[in-house]
Amino acid sequence: MSMIQVEHLSFSYDSQQEMLFDDVSFSIDTDWKLGLVGRNGRGKTTFLSLLMKKYPYQGKIRSSVSFDYFPFVVADQEQWTIDVVRSIYPLVEDWQIQRELSYLQVEDDVLWREFSTLSQGEQTKVLLAVLFLKPGNFLLIDEPTNHLDAKARVVLMHYLQRKKGFILVSHDRKVLDGCVDHILAINRQTIEVQAGNYSSWFDRFETQQEKELQEDKRLRKDIRRLKSSALRTSMWSDKIEASKIGAADKGFVGHKSAKMMQRSKNIAKRQQAAIEQKEDLLKNVEEMESLQMKPLNHPASVLISLDEVTPLYDGKVIGKPQSFLIEKGQRIFLDGKNGCGKSSLLKLLVDPKREHRGKIQWASNLIVSYVSQDASFLQGTLSQYAKQYEIDKTLYRTLLRKMGFERWQFDQEIQSYSDGQKKKVMLARSLCEKAHLYIWDEPLNFIDIYTRMQIEKMILSSQATILIVEHDIAFRENVATKVVVL
Repeated sequence: MSMIQVEHLSFSYDSQQEMLFDDVSFSIDTDWKLGLVGRNGRGKTTFLSLLMKKYPYQGKIRSSVSFDYFPFVVADQEQWTIDVVRSIYPLVEDWQIQRELSYLQVEDDVLWREFSTLSQGEQTKVLLAVLFLKPGNFLLIDEPTNHLDAKARVVLMHYLQRKKGFILVSHDRKVLDGCVDHILAINRQTIEVQAGNYSSWFDRFETQQEKELQEDKRLRKDIRRLKSSALRTSMWSDKIEASKIGAADKGFVGHKSAKMMQRSKNIAKRQQAAIEQKEDLLKNVEEMESLQMKPLNHPASVLISLDEVTPLYDGKVIGKPQSFLIEKGQRIFLDGKNGCGKSSLLKLLVDPKREHRGKIQWASNLIVSYVSQDASFLQGTLSQYAKQYEIDKTLYRTLLRKMGFERWQFDQEIQSYSDGQKKKVMLARSLCEKAHLYIWDEPLNFIDIYTRMQIEKMILSSQATILIVEHDIAFRENVATKVVVL
């Protein structure tokens, strides 16, 4: 057992207007299993990079352990997987990696295949297995669930239950609840450590958040009152100066004015000190404001019907034939292993011209809002993106602010955003669109827990009809009215 000590850590990027971390201090035990949570853009990946000394920073980070980061970059993906494993840990024995892979429910024949031929889920599991085999390391695991389906996430959760000595960045509440014993929570410029799993931390967070919000409201009211008083003092000072002009007895008026001016300055100084003291007490509270969507009401009760439908790609069948109805007001989740054709089916329902077998019937004049799984095509500014999709720019920015965007980020190129922020760009656009049916393909990939819960509450309070692929089990359990297994 040893400690990782962070002392007075401060850091910001040159291109960023605000500090990411400001005078942060805490300690963690290297035997702990920590979940790292926070809004997109608050610095989760940056903090892991600071632990690995990738950037210069102010303060100190003390540790007697070495760090390994997931995902490990595999430069030559044409190698056999066993060679990739040995490049990470040359001393590994075949039986050791085979044992770890069995825990992760991966057949060991993947070791004698080219790494590039493995699915993303298999690659994730192989890299985690070998990194945990390295003795004495503390593992920094950055969002491993993004390429895993729901069943694979459960397997990963059980695997991590057996381990210790890691920081896990994940936005999957079920996974965090099942495998961590401490939470590292990044709020605005701060990092807090609390014992327990995600749910126990969130219960405390909600209670503390409500207290801090109420305290902030009181402080802001006091600040407004003090500033109003300071303004009156300033106006009084101006009147004193004006009274000197045209006075008959210059000496007497000047002496009296000087005394009054000094008194005014003393009052102003005390008022400014009180304002600054109140502002210092303001908390950087991570709020979860309500989101809204305004779906259109279609006269038909069935929006889309599928009868023995299978998408085709270059003439080849993708997945099994599917028959189901999408009825108004339903929230349908498509479930199945990676590669079973979920995304292909969604694309087909958005674009009737795609190749397919079977029969699909769309309700007349059906308006669909679609969010794709891929965000790599995004470019330009938010204003350009809003103009392209003909959505209200003010409403769009308001939604993004509620999702955790800072105002200064609005003028940045979308290419510079994190993966989670790019997904928010697409989701907020969809929320601005008035549609009869919302089709979302893994919309929560990379998106923080706070925003997931905002979206969850919004969906439950709306009458929206949604067809969605999403592997977040907690989200699905809370939102779904119907699950179609492919």
